[in-house]
Amino acid sequence: MTDPLPGLSLHHVGILVRDFLAAVGQYRSLGFDDPDIIEVPEQQIIAAVFKVGHGYVELIAPTDTESGTARYLAKRGEGTHHIAYAVPDIASKLQELRAAGFRLIDDVPRTGAHNWRIGFIHPESCHGVLTELVQEQ
Repeated sequence: MTDPLPGLSLHHVGILVRDFLAAVGQYRSLGFDDPDIIEVPEQQIIAAVFKVGHGYVELIAPTDTESGTARYLAKRGEGTHHIAYAVPDIASKLQELRAAGFRLIDDVPRTGAHNWRIGFIHPESCHGVLTELVQEQ
């Protein structure tokens, strides 16, 4: 089978949680190894990043009750927050998507967990799914 999206692969699934430590413990009980715990002050989150096969599962909790992530959690509750795809050149991909009419949250890449370069696409452009693009450094 040929790759329908050359240069694009599943990177991680982001899961929003209320009780960060309890969620990390629960995922460890499922059999996951110890995660990397990363605070991202610019996004007002803490994340537990579990390596799974070729990708990751990322548990996310807000660190500020006034943050966008906290508002999202209050409105929609726990669960899948976003799907992330790895791209080889995020700046070019964001430009390409903008030119194709996608509604972007990030016009230019920003720094995410692990110092990865990231950019979000608005859910309105991806059938209700918050979509993240990731370029690992």
